[in-house]
Amino acid sequence: MQLRHVKIKGTGKYLPERVVSDAELDQILGTTPGWVNKITGVGTRHYANTDETASFMGARAAEAALADAGLSFSEVDCLVCTSGTKEQPLPSTAVFIQQAMGQADSGVPAFDIDATCLSFLVGLDVMSYMVEAGRYKNVLLVATEIASVGLNWQDKESSALFGDGAAAVVIGPGETGDSSRILHASLKTYSSGARYSEIAGGGTRLHPQNYTAEDALPYLFHMDGQAIFRKASKLLPDFIADMLSATDNKMDDFTLVIPHQGSAMAMRLLRKKLGIAEDRFLDNTAGHGNTIAASIPMGLHEAIRQGRISRGDRIMLIGTAAGLSLGGMIIDY
Repeated sequence: MQLRHVKIKGTGKYLPERVVSDAELDQILGTTPGWVNKITGVGTRHYANTDETASFMGARAAEAALADAGLSFSEVDCLVCTSGTKEQPLPSTAVFIQQAMGQADSGVPAFDIDATCLSFLVGLDVMSYMVEAGRYKNVLLVATEIASVGLNWQDKESSALFGDGAAAVVIGPGETGDSSRILHASLKTYSSGARYSEIAGGGTRLHPQNYTAEDALPYLFHMDGQAIFRKASKLLPDFIADMLSATDNKMDDFTLVIPHQGSAMAMRLLRKKLGIAEDRFLDNTAGHGNTIAASIPMGLHEAIRQGRISRGDRIMLIGTAAGLSLGGMIIDY
């Protein structure tokens, strides 16, 4: 167990203006009416307009989180972008979020932590130790994702899953006698699954200058959903069991489990496999889709707003990511 007296002080969320229905995607993909809904169960997801950049969305979610925490930007010691997509390769997206918040000359350190779909969970884990050590007091974590621009529309199943959006969380030290804390976190990577989910082009191996319209596929998102599910479903039961053992917990001890919203079908199957009661499992795929690293903090925000968790409740954050990585965290909210 890796106990940290760190508190989630506030949360915020931003969804783009454009709403895309399953029926609209059926037309875009050329599938029969009802196919997208049957495959994804999303219903509607949001796509960013050209003026809704990742930094714009992240800034709006960050401002909402600060307001929820009762803090101003002047009380923020560090801004970390925890996203799987980037606004541009250089500099980090966190820099542009700071700028979009009107704080370009604040001097507040801003940098990115990228672990694809687990970026927020990893960022929360890493930065909580910085708070515990007293290096920073209030840290602003922002996950802002625009998946819609990099989808391969020829890969109908994966392209139908995703949505855009942003979520933010403010963390700080717990007060004396405060029940809020992080009990434990775990991350495991199995790089035998590295090619299951990837954008191969755009880096130094397949540099953007080599892009051509005739050879665009390496620069678009690729996912082998079945391979991911097979490997993750094999590994997750022992991964969860290890976390429960490390904290002397059982599944019934959790008020709520908040997973990365990969796909509705996969989550239903994994919930049953892991023995999580339906009323203790947050599923907000409908209305959002898979919002990559924003999905866990967005789920946390929704759980708080819906009154599904209260201060002192024990919750679990859990997910998978490209890599293939598994991640989990146990928190007393």
